[in-house]
Amino acid sequence: MRYLLVCLAVVTACKKKEAGPPPEENRGPPIPEAEIKRNEDACKAYVTAVCDCAKTVPAVQEQCKLARSLPEALRVAGEVGMSPDSTRLDIAHARDMMRKTVAQCIEQSNKLTDAGCP
Repeated sequence: MRYLLVCLAVVTACKKKEAGPPPEENRGPPIPEAEIKRNEDACKAYVTAVCDCAKTVPAVQEQCKLARSLPEALRVAGEVGMSPDSTRLDIAHARDMMRKTVAQCIEQSNKLTDAGCP
């Protein structure tokens, strides 16, 4: 009996249709590659600046550790924003996350001089 239930579950799982890409009317325009590249460059510059500063200013060492995750967050948002499987809402959320992340990179870059960084 148990064998029959397992077989039935496997057959049922195999018959389910895989979710394909969303319908075209629910698909928004992808995030442009140029925007993704600009954002990545801005955050990489910030990470480089804060980690270089952390070598001489101990107060920003924790900030350096935290900053290292920002380029990865942008990469993930970019992948979601360009994926053919993403819906209009997915792309909007990815674009919003990307813009908030790069805003943090720029704001924190501007604060480095206040922390004593060259």
